Amino acid sequence: MQGNQSRQVHPFVFLILILPFGIMIGYLSVTVAYQLTHAGVTTDKVAAMIAITLIPSTWKFLWAPIVDTCLQRKTWYLIACVTSAVGIAATGALPATAAGMSVLTLVALLSKLACTFLGMSVESLLAYGAPPDQKGRASGWFQAGNLGGVGLGGGAGLWIATHFEQHWLAGTVLGAVCLLCCLGLLFVDEPEITHRAHGIARNVINVVKDVWKIARSRPGYLALLICFLPLSSGAAQNLWSSVAGDWNASADAVALTDGLLGGFVSALGCLVGGRVCDRMDRKHAYALFGALMALCTIAMALAPRTQSMYVSFVLLYAFITGLTYAAFSAVVLEAIGLGAAATKYNLFASLSNTPIAYMTLIEGWARVHWDTSVMLYTESAMGVTGLLVFFSIVRFSRGAKEHITPADFLAVSK
Repeated sequence: MQGNQSRQVHPFVFLILILPFGIMIGYLSVTVAYQLTHAGVTTDKVAAMIAITLIPSTWKFLWAPIVDTCLQRKTWYLIACVTSAVGIAATGALPATAAGMSVLTLVALLSKLACTFLGMSVESLLAYGAPPDQKGRASGWFQAGNLGGVGLGGGAGLWIATHFEQHWLAGTVLGAVCLLCCLGLLFVDEPEITHRAHGIARNVINVVKDVWKIARSRPGYLALLICFLPLSSGAAQNLWSSVAGDWNASADAVALTDGLLGGFVSALGCLVGGRVCDRMDRKHAYALFGALMALCTIAMALAPRTQSMYVSFVLLYAFITGLTYAAFSAVVLEAIGLGAAATKYNLFASLSNTPIAYMTLIEGWARVHWDTSVMLYTESAMGVTGLLVFFSIVRFSRGAKEHITPADFLAVSK
């Protein structure tokens, strides 16, 4: 197909393609975390394991140029999907116990590394397949698949793990589901590669130039800022299953709210958030959704510790998380354009995963040293701080140059 942009496809295809990425996250943060907690592993150690598996998501921009400089996006997807499926199955085959945590963490880390290549290929296909006026809508479907996958990996995985004696069954079933998602490649075109030159070295140079062009623009560096701040992190969702006992929530309630139902609600939030982002400033929408998340965690801290409150607030939090994820992708797609899409998107995505990682650690530490209320108040306080920092910089950057140069950076640093 000729041109810089592939044919327009229904964004539902991107929901299917990104499902394995979310399944991996859900399986680790809900199913495996629940099993470890009930095997006597403390919340801070579970949080540390989850934070370690987030390392590839934090640093993936370093190897994103590989996707932009060699092989086709569809080829990368197939390689990564098969590897991720095997990784999920292998993780499920290992015992979720304190003694086996080292090996379990290593396998999960390698599986998440493979999964980053899957995400990169889908993000690149999305950048080319979504028209400019529908970036929000396409982002909503994309993140609906991501968070819906989290619900599937967590809910279905935990239900299988708690209802069948074969401890390997949950990982095997979820791995098979991931492989089926490869069928989505039949409905999307491989975009024409316009930023590549002859030779890997020249390709890398072109990618670096493309990234710098985005980073030095005002929309680009504001988007980078908002992704790095502890705003709309959604980190608490990594710990719900570990603290569910504080609300006397049963295993089935956790599987339902943190899993399938939570995934459906968060996916619905993605679709709503995507529509909102096409109707207002996308960065402002992201900040607005972050404020809603802070209010939600405050209300949850003040509410009674009952199973019904757990279900209600976890689902509300899931919906708001869907709003924020859709807004994140909309902000990034608006800023990056085409070209080296995988590298540019993952530069933003890596920064956005940084607050998720450190907020998970901070909240897990707060839970162990104080209680769940302090954990929730901590997320709220950090979110409000992020909001204040963002709007302060937006205010002071008004009237600034549309593009900044290396000399501008040096002048600021003096």
